[in-house]
Amino acid sequence: MKQFSKIALYLSGLAVVLLGAGLFTSTDALWQPAAVALAVSLAIGIGAIPSLKGYQYTTWIIAAVVAGMIYPSAFTKWGDFDLRNKWLILVIIQTVMFGMGIHMSIRDFSGLATTGKGVIIGLLCHFSVMPLMGLLLTKIFDFEPEIAAGIILIGSCSSGLASNVMVYLAKANLVLSVIVTAMATLVAPFLTPLLMKLLAGTLIEVHFVDMMMEIIKIIIVPIGAALLHDYLKNATPAIWQKVWFIFGSCLLWLLTLPLGTWAFFKETITSTPLLQSLEILGFFAGAFVVGVLYHLLTLRFPKLDSLMPYFSMFGIIYFTTVTTAAGRENLMKVGFLLFICSVIHNAAGYFFGYWLSRLFGLDVNSSRTVAFEVGLQNGGMASGLAGSMGKLGTVGLPATVFSPWMNISGSILANYWRKRQKNDEHA
Repeated sequence: MKQFSKIALYLSGLAVVLLGAGLFTSTDALWQPAAVALAVSLAIGIGAIPSLKGYQYTTWIIAAVVAGMIYPSAFTKWGDFDLRNKWLILVIIQTVMFGMGIHMSIRDFSGLATTGKGVIIGLLCHFSVMPLMGLLLTKIFDFEPEIAAGIILIGSCSSGLASNVMVYLAKANLVLSVIVTAMATLVAPFLTPLLMKLLAGTLIEVHFVDMMMEIIKIIIVPIGAALLHDYLKNATPAIWQKVWFIFGSCLLWLLTLPLGTWAFFKETITSTPLLQSLEILGFFAGAFVVGVLYHLLTLRFPKLDSLMPYFSMFGIIYFTTVTTAAGRENLMKVGFLLFICSVIHNAAGYFFGYWLSRLFGLDVNSSRTVAFEVGLQNGGMASGLAGSMGKLGTVGLPATVFSPWMNISGSILANYWRKRQKNDEHA
């Protein structure tokens, strides 16, 4: 694998030459494929450089942006099939969240009693600093309404597992980080639609209940399936008997839906909330079936858990490419300003997350943890919600710009704080 990375690194040198020649001669047929080849070869080749290996995922995101910008038509439709199809977006985002949820555990919630103060401060900072900062930035920068709403959306989402990785690298309070991420994920179905309704309701039409249901589908359902897999690792034979009963009931329910049950519900039930509740029930039934089947697969293929993060990464790269392609024209107009906006937004999260935590009495390590929890957002969730609205190329655009930058800035800050901690220990 390392040898393959080295070859890719050498190929990137050739791509640079071809890119230069194509730009110098204004030959689109030369510089465009060369630019994509350079981005992809660097994304692979950077794995051969130990000091830069941690940025490989970020370089893949950048490669996705380059491909989407240069060949937008190739990443919006394949023949008659729309790559922005709502159900395809939903399945991919659920796969992303399931892959992330695999690294969560029911035990993660066990430290809640001992980290209660830090969790409360972390959640308060997360769901106040970032949404309000997003609103402020929409007032400063003159973006069109849907892009402005996307900035508020990325600020109103829960923190992602990237924060846990950065906290681990920084050698900060990992237990606090995991619990804050888990709790932020659980309250997101209520708080994210509420914040969007309050802060972005004048920019786009926000349906509170609809958005809440979408977040449950996007976040809670796949993570619930992943936690079920974790629970089954230590299940007793008596528990497995109950699991098989529930599994059979869920499977039977799912099989009847396409055979006329769902059509009957839609025709006879006039209450929208009740119909939405039945739909969510179907998704949870699916989550239970998937959680059990996945657990059985891991018994046969023990390395499957370690492979799931790659599916998550692929899903995020897919979102980035498709969103970039769909919003290319908007990015050409406001891409630079959107990047500056993302940098400010992200930096404000780190700054206020850290100093507000210190003000409320948290220790340095816990304050650094909260800084990451506030500054790093769940870009996949934002993209998924934008996709469910059918506004991937506008509302989803800020998440596309924010995601790669937050990985870069988070890695830099984590390495800086880790070195600071080492210096403090040796002082």
